[in-house]
Amino acid sequence: MNSPKVRVRFAPSPTGGLHLGGVRTVLFNYLFAKKNQGTFILRIEDTDQNRFVEGAEEYIFDCLEWCGLTPDESVRQGGEYGPYRQSERKEIYKKYAEQLVDSGHAYYAFDTPEELAAMRENYKSKENPNPQYGHAIRNKMRNSLTLSVNETQKLLANNTPFVIRIKVPENETIHFTDIIRGTIAHDLNTVDDKVLLKADGMPTYHLAAVIDDHLMKISHVFRGEEWLPSAPVHFLLWRFLGLENETPEYAHLPLILKPDGNGKLSKRDGERLGFPVFAMQWKDDSGAIVKGFKEEGFLPEAFVNMLALLGWNPGSEQEIFTLSELEESFSLERVHKGGAKFDYEKAKWFNQQHIQRADNERLADLVRPYFEKEDIPTSKEDMIKVIAIIKERCHLLTEFVQQGSFFFKAPKSIDEAAIKPKWNDQKTSFFREWMTTFNFDEHAHGAWENSFNEMVAKHGIKKGEVMMPLRIMLVGGKFGPGIFDIAAFVGKDEVKKRIETVLALMKN
Repeated sequence: MNSPKVRVRFAPSPTGGLHLGGVRTVLFNYLFAKKNQGTFILRIEDTDQNRFVEGAEEYIFDCLEWCGLTPDESVRQGGEYGPYRQSERKEIYKKYAEQLVDSGHAYYAFDTPEELAAMRENYKSKENPNPQYGHAIRNKMRNSLTLSVNETQKLLANNTPFVIRIKVPENETIHFTDIIRGTIAHDLNTVDDKVLLKADGMPTYHLAAVIDDHLMKISHVFRGEEWLPSAPVHFLLWRFLGLENETPEYAHLPLILKPDGNGKLSKRDGERLGFPVFAMQWKDDSGAIVKGFKEEGFLPEAFVNMLALLGWNPGSEQEIFTLSELEESFSLERVHKGGAKFDYEKAKWFNQQHIQRADNERLADLVRPYFEKEDIPTSKEDMIKVIAIIKERCHLLTEFVQQGSFFFKAPKSIDEAAIKPKWNDQKTSFFREWMTTFNFDEHAHGAWENSFNEMVAKHGIKKGEVMMPLRIMLVGGKFGPGIFDIAAFVGKDEVKKRIETVLALMKN
């Protein structure tokens, strides 16, 4: 690494929703940059035009903005190493691909799709069920290694479609160092001659990533471990281009696994098990809306906190971190080699912890839209009061409606079955007489409880026998915060109205 300046990048393809594994890769890049006073770059890898999805690039930026992980350089922020969209760098890649051909490290391949299909069929065997275009087969195909120089030049002059492939050395083992995994050895006989430049003139990931990392002076490359099989090709490219001294340090991050630990977590797992796997809502190829963590009711700081501890250990008992605390604490040395199992219940616990720490005024702004969607009128002032009472009971922002709607609106339904079997005339008498005593400060919690206790003593009834019915009268079910908090908030008239509703039901 020539320069001490830390420069890291995240390079997503605009092809769909941003998986939580992708956001974690962003997070580790971002934290490493901040910890080392470096630069975090967002580069759009849109060279596969067949997979390009309209709106996906904007979606990526929106997700990172929600998470608070703003790039220092990108398509939006600009910077001295642009363009930051690979489709705008096409001519750059062509120059380097031709340089590799001229130096004998790559070659033109003119094979048609039909010829490639025939190759995979003709060379199939029990020992090699999936033949690859590599050292064992390249000399039997139609490329500049098997054609004469004149034939090759003629095909190029006639605009015959071609790709440029890397020429992987035979009988060599390549060694490279991974920050997390240590020294890795890879037998190049098992690596095929990857396409570097496609027939449409666009680069593949392999060439574009290395060229851009070189030109953008990337010092460290952090990416998922699924890219480990591609690493030998990338290290070869650094060598073939004469850039070995500029090769970034690589770290391949552990996978995020299914809850049972059996394989990589996928979108289908989320659908099957009922939790989100995308940062934010995304409309998939079928037009179906796939919910994200944001829409599920997560605070961004909780989502980020949860992701940080999927595969990284702070080395202490601390679990709750702000983003600035993560920036201070993060180190690659404590990133695990093994995969991290995703636990949705633990994710909700993180969210609950951050909800409890969040400012009530901010929470009011976040949860009021959920109330409005259910046609429950609120004011911000009242919402702040209610949040103070119920926030410790909520794991998700979406739960505030269930836990707090009855502060603003009488319950739509009453759990009659919970109280009717044990209802009797004494309880009816109790509530009717208690309502005649509502001559105290209606917004004083203590006054409500004192009045209730006095009536319990007067009737010689067990407090528990009337507390549950009162809760159901005010809330509709056997849940909610302190019942006298609710009474003090809704006031005398509304308490009487809700009691009368249930007394009428008990008559029937």
